Amino acid sequence: MDVLGRIARAISDALRDPEKLPEALILCGVLEAGAALSLIFFRVPGGVLLHHGDKALVYAYYGVLVAAVVFGIAEAFTGFWVSGDPAGRRTVGVIVLWFSILFVIIIAALGGFSSAPPK
Repeated sequence: MDVLGRIARAISDALRDPEKLPEALILCGVLEAGAALSLIFFRVPGGVLLHHGDKALVYAYYGVLVAAVVFGIAEAFTGFWVSGDPAGRRTVGVIVLWFSILFVIIIAALGGFSSAPPK
């Protein structure tokens, strides 16, 4: 849970100070992509996703995780782009940062930031 606290502090600091925005974008992007990749490779979907034998929910699960990886990488690159002119590119950076909160919530709900060992 320390990871979620660190992300929340970085986002909070970045929304107040444009100079901290690139750091928050890069940190959140790398952590989102890493957590989603760990779910893809080390966690098998279970529970309601496999309840009825329908594979559509499993494909949606992996589709959301792949989208989170792609968004995390794009967010990190946006952080590098924003670092060139933090004051001028602040609006784009803040919009990307707000969308990243959605992916942080999804990944945390799926167990990407849990400290439980993989099965």
